[in-house]
Amino acid sequence: MTYIFILIGLLILELVYFKVADKFNIIDKPNERSSHSTITLRGGGIIFYFAALIYFVQSGFQYPWFFLGLSLMTIISFLDDIFTLSNKVRLLIHFASVLLMTYQLEVFSMPWYYLLLTFIIIVGVINAYNFMDGINGITACYSLAVGVLLSIVNNKLMFIDQNLLTYSLLGVIVFSFFNFRMKAKCFAGDVGSVAIAYILLFALGGLIIKTGNLIYILFLAVYGLDAVWTIIRRLLRRENIFEAHRSHLYQFLANEVKVNKLLVSFIYGLLQFVIGYIVIQFADATFYSQFIFAIVLLSVLSTVYLVLKTYIVKKYAIH
Repeated sequence: MTYIFILIGLLILELVYFKVADKFNIIDKPNERSSHSTITLRGGGIIFYFAALIYFVQSGFQYPWFFLGLSLMTIISFLDDIFTLSNKVRLLIHFASVLLMTYQLEVFSMPWYYLLLTFIIIVGVINAYNFMDGINGITACYSLAVGVLLSIVNNKLMFIDQNLLTYSLLGVIVFSFFNFRMKAKCFAGDVGSVAIAYILLFALGGLIIKTGNLIYILFLAVYGLDAVWTIIRRLLRRENIFEAHRSHLYQFLANEVKVNKLLVSFIYGLLQFVIGYIVIQFADATFYSQFIFAIVLLSVLSTVYLVLKTYIVKKYAIH
């Protein structure tokens, strides 16, 4: 019953936010790089933060440094959604937020290179998650896939309070109701994609640290490959990788090939869930077996990705 009340409460909070966003004109206007054609409310993903806030209060203020980092990240991202802030200010807050997360995960007590590696991965994934929020339903589907995978492992290993994951997933479900539709009521905005990435990364970091097993990073394989190969392509074309674009594979599929956007989002989420479930089966295997599995998986995915993307680029004369 508690979860039902939380779900209803989050739904009410989302509707209240819609009223606020409509009143203060917090909207996403389509441009030449957009994958949508109508004006849509921006920042609906703020519900992910509200879900974490409810957990934080109800749990007796568990994970305070994590929550402080999440709050800073959410506030700066929300302001950026509205005003477009200086990159220096945004990066400074992101830097502080990531440090707070690593402190909560007790990475500071480990050798310095653990902190450096953790920092690079967290910053990279948060930015990738932000850039990948481009079509209806993709952030919702992918976040549900990753969140459920983490929950499955958590039921066995208990590396984090399950309610943090559950409440966050309830927030994703509420957001999905308004976003996973052909004419979305709202988009996640930077505030949403950054917040849910921060939450999922905190849980994933806790899992990897507890088990000492990096194979779980493959819970982000689909987004990771699309982001990395897209960056490589843009660098080869001498494009500014920090500028808005629509050259991810999922964008080509939705915009040029005209595949149903919701189907594309569902496939991304389903593919990641299947991969993640296989990863869970390999988690107890030997290091050698895990290494071979990871290499084969990434090689196959990369090959399929590059062949499909090259075919689309050539067939639709994409420049």
